Amino acid sequence: MLNLIRNEWMKLWHKKATWIMAGLLVLILIGITGIINWAIDRTVQPSDQPTWEEDAAVNQANLTAELAKPNLDAETKKQLKEELAITEYRLAENVAPFSPGDREQNLMDSHTMLTLVLMFAVIASASIVASEFSQGTIKMLLSRPVKRWKILTSKYITSLLYALVLSIIALIANVVAGYIFFDAGSGAMLDVRGGEVVEVSYWGRVLALYGLTYIGIMVFTTFAFMIGSVFRTSSLAIGLSIFLMFMGPNIVFFLSKYEITKYILFAHTDLTGYITGNMFISGITWPLSAAVLTVYVVLFLFISYWSFTKRDVTA
Repeated sequence: MLNLIRNEWMKLWHKKATWIMAGLLVLILIGITGIINWAIDRTVQPSDQPTWEEDAAVNQANLTAELAKPNLDAETKKQLKEELAITEYRLAENVAPFSPGDREQNLMDSHTMLTLVLMFAVIASASIVASEFSQGTIKMLLSRPVKRWKILTSKYITSLLYALVLSIIALIANVVAGYIFFDAGSGAMLDVRGGEVVEVSYWGRVLALYGLTYIGIMVFTTFAFMIGSVFRTSSLAIGLSIFLMFMGPNIVFFLSKYEITKYILFAHTDLTGYITGNMFISGITWPLSAAVLTVYVVLFLFISYWSFTKRDVTA
């Protein structure tokens, strides 16, 4: 199996498109960070902005009002109480948060730019099987004394590894860009641990956000892999995956009042909401997200393996 994966990995990086996507990723991320820095310098004037203490006081009042509302579910109430505890701690101990112009805040927000990684990973995953059919090399590949499921597994693992490598490249590029364009802030990252508010490393938050974002990338990569394996056309797999990537959140938003929404895939592809608090719909828990994502991934893989191992090859 390792030889098959190594072979697929070499084939992937032998393509010019693979190197082009990696290079574009670095250039675009550094460019976007530079634009963000330029925009902040031009639009944010310290004299025109309220102090962090004023913002915290307003946030404290809003959180208190939210907690006073009836019929809050347990998860929402817990989240609001923790956010209120952090806000009160900042005011009591004079601990400022990071500002938008701080390097630390920029790095924590940079996980949102992994959408580029998702697009490039989808392209690679959709093409890794479909290209064998379009180029007519599938019969030569299957003529080797290796079971079909092993061949498909090596391609799938290669797709996930490529997505992981791109995510690491994106992290490095964002860190480099952050140090180039932004200065270090004087704030601190706070969290609630064991019922107490404590200061935590923002690097841990950055890695956690990137890790949770990568899980969503894995799910979409698996979906694109399935479409490419079943329909044997990379254009359909790429187009459909990217379309659903952008339309998924809108679908969840419009159906958010229905209970069935909790079981829609797109309600769980952005797991960073468990850290940032920005969830599409309320009432979703970690176990539910894990269960829903697992079911969908298993279903996608089952369809992929069934199609690749059972159907006749006509290329």
